[in-house]
Amino acid sequence: MQKRFILLATGGTIASVTGENGLAPGITAAELIERIGIPADIELKGRDVFALDSSNIQPEEWHTLATAVREALKEADGVLITHGTDTLAYTAAALSFMLLGETKPVVLTGSQLPLGHPLSDAPTNFLEALAVLKKAERGVYIAFHHKVILGTRAVKMRTTAFDAFHSVNAPLFGHIDAEGAHLSPALPAISGIERPDALNSRVFLLKLVPGTSTEILDWVAMSGYKGLVIEAFGLGGVHYIRRNLVDKLHEISGQGVITLVTTQCMYEKADFSLYEVGRHLLSSRIFSALDMTTEAAVTKLMWVLGDEKNRLKYLRQSLCGEMSVN
Repeated sequence: MQKRFILLATGGTIASVTGENGLAPGITAAELIERIGIPADIELKGRDVFALDSSNIQPEEWHTLATAVREALKEADGVLITHGTDTLAYTAAALSFMLLGETKPVVLTGSQLPLGHPLSDAPTNFLEALAVLKKAERGVYIAFHHKVILGTRAVKMRTTAFDAFHSVNAPLFGHIDAEGAHLSPALPAISGIERPDALNSRVFLLKLVPGTSTEILDWVAMSGYKGLVIEAFGLGGVHYIRRNLVDKLHEISGQGVITLVTTQCMYEKADFSLYEVGRHLLSSRIFSALDMTTEAAVTKLMWVLGDEKNRLKYLRQSLCGEMSVN
């Protein structure tokens, strides 16, 4: 039986052409389909959502894209999104929360070289993403260089190598080889969340260095940010001698700022319970991100703040595979 999918093109390197000022998106969805070619057992229609370098894709574009995905899923068996690689992991994580409740798969892909380059990885990534769509039940995934990564677990690790993305703190969701796509079972479905696409983008990301001043946290609160993601040291440590970040975090939490603490270490988790420096942080508005990636932590906090009253509880729950909860 022929599968019906819709391609939503957003620009990125995969669709870029060389112009006077360098590479810029210039290939439409229809042109991508025509130039790559589609297997006979797939019907693929293309739609252009926007044509942007992914550095310019921000929460406003996530809203536009989530709306386009919902509309496309009403008439198709799944959606393929082509996207620039620089913020691909952020978009995949954001859509994972914004599309909770959808029962069909969404797969994002892109390329390290433009489609027109003789060594381009674009055709392979594109066709492998379609192979994943044929097998996946539901959820948001990235298909890139023979890997299938859960949308909330991907991190871009390399700037030029074809093997650009890793699955961090979770095994690959699947892989693609000569026999096609091999996938893990779909995660449990989540339903009953009202307006899942509502976001509040007023989230600030701070990477600590030894000597980080408390004045930065004052500025975060005074600037109107509602959420703060801190990349702390090791298991979640922050300094409290001379520059007492712990007391200042409690102070700004009293002003309404929600803080999510992750670790600067790429692998494994933040855990406040082991060291004195971490235990000082425990609070009803200061949360551990456990083993979430920074991309997942930032987008989940934006999503929680989109309906804080009803979603604050979800900062301690895993909704779409974003963290391991003991």
